[in-house]
Amino acid sequence: MTKYSKLIIGDRCFHWGQRTYLMGVLNVTPDSFSDGGKFNTISAALAQAKALVDAGADIIDIGGQSTRPGAEQISLAEELDRVLPILQALRPEIPVPISVDTTRASVAKEAIKAGADIINDISGGTYDSQMLPTVASLGVPIVLMHIRGTPQTMQQFTDYQDLMGEIASFLANQITTATALGIKPENIIIDPGIGFAKNYEQNLEILRRLRSLRMLNCPILVGVSRKSFIGRILNQPDPKARVWGTAAACCAAISNGADILRVHDVHQMRDVSLVADALFRGES
Repeated sequence: MTKYSKLIIGDRCFHWGQRTYLMGVLNVTPDSFSDGGKFNTISAALAQAKALVDAGADIIDIGGQSTRPGAEQISLAEELDRVLPILQALRPEIPVPISVDTTRASVAKEAIKAGADIINDISGGTYDSQMLPTVASLGVPIVLMHIRGTPQTMQQFTDYQDLMGEIASFLANQITTATALGIKPENIIIDPGIGFAKNYEQNLEILRRLRSLRMLNCPILVGVSRKSFIGRILNQPDPKARVWGTAAACCAAISNGADILRVHDVHQMRDVSLVADALFRGES
């Protein structure tokens, strides 16, 4: 259990520790590693968001900037142009909370104004010095993820002396900074950043030792969906064909204390989480 046992967003209450919550991925980019270009029109994005909710998504996560390894940074104007029209179209139609995957404070501010509920920052609030003060002023939850470098450079920074210790130290520092700037502790979610400045062996170690991050007293989000370490195990180059490998990794994450899974294949991962919750959470 986390110190802060629940998070209320609108009429939705997330009771941490009772069950696993699913964050459905909605990439509105032309170049994301798994589904780039599929949902970057308003009609396609709306149809996919509704399908994700129908399949059991508790949160929809909209991303306008690809964060795949090697991805180049797009302009602020382009990110806003990708995200805001789709967000404005989705908000009246989607009953669950919407998060926006961005590292820019100005995108966060405009996204919340347009109806988003959560900011998901892969940099943990480090790329834009105004991100944490902005989120504090908005009064919304934020996901703080661990990363080194940028998506363009991160795979050059996989040398750790103490992988889990260094991840925990980074996240603890960002939690302290965030709360000092006025973000409510119960509004902070952490993410160890699987695949972000982590190699194959390190990704496996994070899943095995995920429970060590419980000491930070924040709900834990894990994103393993369709990632390359699963492809390596399966010898499967097609990300869309990694669904059952993703299922195994999600099950491991749940068994080791994950609260939220960020996934593409919501229907299948809902079944996984229901069974894993029955096995590992019991009646607690």
